[in-house]
Amino acid sequence: MEAGEYREGAQMPVISVIVPVYNIMHYLPRCVQSLRQQTYRNLEILLVDDGSTDGTGQLCDQLAAQDDRIRVLHKENGGTSSARNMGIETAQGEYLGFVDSDDYVEPDMYMQLYRAAGGREGHLVQVGRDEVDEQGRQLPSICEIPKRKQTFSSEEFLRELLMHRGDCSFCTKLVPRRLLGKERFPEKQLNEDFHLMIRLLQRVEGIVSLPVCGYHVFYRLGSNTRKTRENDFSRVFSDNVNNADLVLGLAKEKYPQLQQVAMRFGLFQRLDYLLHIPIPQMRRDNEQYRAIVRFLRGHVKDTVKSPYLTVKNKLYLLMLTVVPRSVRRLHRLGMKLRRIIP
Repeated sequence: MEAGEYREGAQMPVISVIVPVYNIMHYLPRCVQSLRQQTYRNLEILLVDDGSTDGTGQLCDQLAAQDDRIRVLHKENGGTSSARNMGIETAQGEYLGFVDSDDYVEPDMYMQLYRAAGGREGHLVQVGRDEVDEQGRQLPSICEIPKRKQTFSSEEFLRELLMHRGDCSFCTKLVPRRLLGKERFPEKQLNEDFHLMIRLLQRVEGIVSLPVCGYHVFYRLGSNTRKTRENDFSRVFSDNVNNADLVLGLAKEKYPQLQQVAMRFGLFQRLDYLLHIPIPQMRRDNEQYRAIVRFLRGHVKDTVKSPYLTVKNKLYLLMLTVVPRSVRRLHRLGMKLRRIIP
């Protein structure tokens, strides 16, 4: 056992698990049941009803009647970040956890997180996660689960995030309440976890990553980041580009050794944007689209010289600087031929 790790018989602090809830009647019971079954018993389960209109708010109250560890907060609709922030303000625990209402967790997730935390309030601890679809099939995930326990410094973890190997989700983590301080999730953004994580990394001592899969993301068509119709375009792609600009500024100011990695991240997020934007939205009056193309044209040298981009990434980026609409059409055709999209 490492110094500072959890020991049997030690007093168990309260962990407040915050669950934003909105029109999720079919999946909420599974989520809540996975929390009620935790082997770490000293939980406060906060269901924050974000102005549901389908009876989910009443369901929350019914679930609370089944377990005195559940508290329900009702509020006007304001989005996930708003609901999470309300939960943070009213939480009573020394540690905070976050679970999305259509996801579910393994029974020992919070016990494993707490044991690994060992009272080190300057550290975040995380488990691995996977994604499952509506048929129960496991989907590919960009977040690699380590083969052994690893501890990252803030800079090392930021590098992992910028290389798309790390997990910025707060749902997989145990957060010491004191460490969060006055920081809150940005409201009216879809990639709110990344934004807050970038700010929080500047004050944490390290991140402990456990070699276990404890969190299951439910891939549900029609949720915030899932595309259901051909010309739908989730705002998450725009938010990702904005976050990339945030990181570029941060690297220049505080992590100069990560500037090249941050540039790679900025280029990759713009590539992702351009390979997903519906072709009808690639118009002259779409200012963000035009700004993204201008950025690529202004950073051709960075694209060519980057040691962190693949040859395929570079070819796509260079072609997109010249004929973005044609490249998008060809990419879409390729996706159709491979039956990735209908």
